[in-house]
Amino acid sequence: MAQQTADVDEVFRVETHGIDPIPDAERHGSAKDLFWLWFGSNLTFTYVINGALAVAFGLSFWQATAVVVIGGLAFFAISAAGLSGIRTGTATLVISRAAFGVRGNFPAGVLNWVVSIGYTIVNTVVGTLALEVFFAEIGWQGGDAGRAVALLITLALTFAVAMWGHATVQFAERWMAYVLAAGFGVLLLFVLPGADTAAAATAPGLSGWSLAFVVMFAGPFSYVPMPADYTRYLPRTTSLRSITWTGALGGFVSSVALGVAGVAAATQTDMTDAVAGAESLLPGWFQPLFLALVLGGSVTNSIITLYSSSLNLQVLGIPWSRARAIVISAAVTAVGSLAALFLTDFTTSLLSFLSLLIIVFAPWGGVFLADMLLRRCRYDSDALHAGSAGAYWYRAGYHPAGMAALLAGMAFAALTCDSELWTGPLVAPLGGADLTLLGSVVSGLAYWALTRRRVPAYASAA
Repeated sequence: MAQQTADVDEVFRVETHGIDPIPDAERHGSAKDLFWLWFGSNLTFTYVINGALAVAFGLSFWQATAVVVIGGLAFFAISAAGLSGIRTGTATLVISRAAFGVRGNFPAGVLNWVVSIGYTIVNTVVGTLALEVFFAEIGWQGGDAGRAVALLITLALTFAVAMWGHATVQFAERWMAYVLAAGFGVLLLFVLPGADTAAAATAPGLSGWSLAFVVMFAGPFSYVPMPADYTRYLPRTTSLRSITWTGALGGFVSSVALGVAGVAAATQTDMTDAVAGAESLLPGWFQPLFLALVLGGSVTNSIITLYSSSLNLQVLGIPWSRARAIVISAAVTAVGSLAALFLTDFTTSLLSFLSLLIIVFAPWGGVFLADMLLRRCRYDSDALHAGSAGAYWYRAGYHPAGMAALLAGMAFAALTCDSELWTGPLVAPLGGADLTLLGSVVSGLAYWALTRRRVPAYASAA
């Protein structure tokens, strides 16, 4: 049986499982694997940018640092949600059928795939541009050809790991984390001592505070549709406490460390162009290494979003194996990255669109997490895959309580959203505050109110 496990989920072998439940005999690993997964995947320059934005919103060093730390605590909820994968052996977006119904789960599945690919494109572009600058600093001014080569390298690094699957993803995240942690640690040594910790905030007001929290929570919250994807191979005996603490500490440490680096950098230099701004604070000999860190962080984050996107396509009904389905995601990522790199303002438009989708995903996450808590992660694993013949078909494939709660949260989020593409009518009366993320609280409470007495009737033990 040990040989069978190795054949199914072994490093540098293509994973054969997709969203089908992982049999107990093929479960392996331990909770400590989650530390490296979330630690490595969050060693991304995005958090430096987020920290710098908090200062740009008017917060002082200490105020922005507090927001960064509070945002990092969200990883405790994300990591705890992985228990559903241990109980069911399947992906998060299969498990969410219990909250929304098989058909009700479909729209969010489509949007989640769009978000996963969108962020993969953004990270790919950031990594490509860093590699292009790296080429220039070592003497190769390649122009469009150099940019194309940089894109090809970035895509190849991401696709190869994600294509191999679960075991290789975990292996790569661990070993890349060692290198990236050392490099970003040196970055902190250069950036932190010069931070202006005495400067007073420029009266950020409710608007500045709310925008800073939205930025900090958006990162961890974007993982809500993913945690079970990376716990579904763990043995059923793995405890909630162990996965919560190990996974959360991984995401917390890396996101907070880089967020504080961004805060410190923003008190010393213009971070409008965050890569150039941070680079200006570094000695010349470290600048090429810094660009390599930006590339590496982009790749580690893209790996898990691309991998989860392949499972997502199976949830949406693509009748292919996970390894074949990921080719679709990789192709769309390549096309989107080409557009972002060679068409004007595409990246800005994409980021604005992705930020608007929090109107859907904050409420979706609230319903999913509320359902998970009410059930205590006890699901009928067979029914999750049974379609119209299963207990999660509800009414014509829709769970009325889940859909109603989702709509309530989306309505609140839309009314209080402040983005470039949409400003809700309640933003001005609220003093410019963006309360989009509270859509998750509204939807979660609505779901609890609608189902708290009925969940045990249709929640089956795994």
